[in-house]
Amino acid sequence: MKLKAASALVASALVVVANSAIAETWDMPMAYAATNYHSEHGVMFADKVKEYSDGKLEITVHAGGSLFGGADIKRAVQTGQAPIGERIMSAHANEEPLLNWDNQPFLATTYEDSAKLWDAAKDTVNETLSDMNLVALYTCPWPGQGFYFKGAVESSADVKGMKLRSYNAATATVIESLGGTPVQIEAAELTQALATGVADGFISSGSTGYDRKVWEHLSHYYKVNAWLPRNYVMVNKGVWDGLDGDIQAALQKAADETGASCTAKSEELANWYFEQLEENGMSVVDAGPEFLAELKVIGDKMQAEWLSQVGDKGQAILDAYSK
Repeated sequence: MKLKAASALVASALVVVANSAIAETWDMPMAYAATNYHSEHGVMFADKVKEYSDGKLEITVHAGGSLFGGADIKRAVQTGQAPIGERIMSAHANEEPLLNWDNQPFLATTYEDSAKLWDAAKDTVNETLSDMNLVALYTCPWPGQGFYFKGAVESSADVKGMKLRSYNAATATVIESLGGTPVQIEAAELTQALATGVADGFISSGSTGYDRKVWEHLSHYYKVNAWLPRNYVMVNKGVWDGLDGDIQAALQKAADETGASCTAKSEELANWYFEQLEENGMSVVDAGPEFLAELKVIGDKMQAEWLSQVGDKGQAILDAYSK
């Protein structure tokens, strides 16, 4: 009886070892704070993947640029240093201008229009990402983009000479067009940059300002709602292609559900962020007519330049969106 019991224990242990050998673990770098809704949804996604894969795939989320800095995440996934990661898609527009599809000023300024634009763009975008050895699992928008400043701004004349943080090619172009100097700064480094005078302000949503408590250094936020940029969760294409079909299905199911939840959360929080900025002493107002008119002129020029770079593919996206 003792021998049978011992044999049963050994067999049970072998099953546990075998099951643990089957399980695969992935590290997932993310650029934004652990308390940001994008990062929180990264954890939600990881939990769903574990559930839907029956524990065969486990993902550990590393928020706040703790594993790879934001600017390094795409390259890490492309080269297999990390199998999966998240990044704002338009950060790669210098490498592939088509990925600036969601940063065309005043093209899609509501969540409904942002969803329509993604529907129009996603097939072309996914083809482009495939050529870059990437597979997009889900995307999630930020709230509309506006301006943070140390003081009141009525027009571009008030912006001239300012050093403003940029996070992609589109924000850099806007800043330069207004007479400012763009300074590329990751979100995780923004507070220090403002405190040390490296930057005088920036373009972003209410989310970034809230996460980084920028009311400690800045006084004004101007609502512009110029565009709703999207983050995306990407997987190395070689890794994706090597997965069993059931694991791919588990990842995609988790991705679809997480993307929908993340988008809903973004819309829910958009006005709440403004309320938090105001409660902490910031002036939160709509941009004035002169400043807004200047921005729309800049936006028209940017869209024309983008179309000249991407050609028929970009025009097809705009045509599909306008239908």
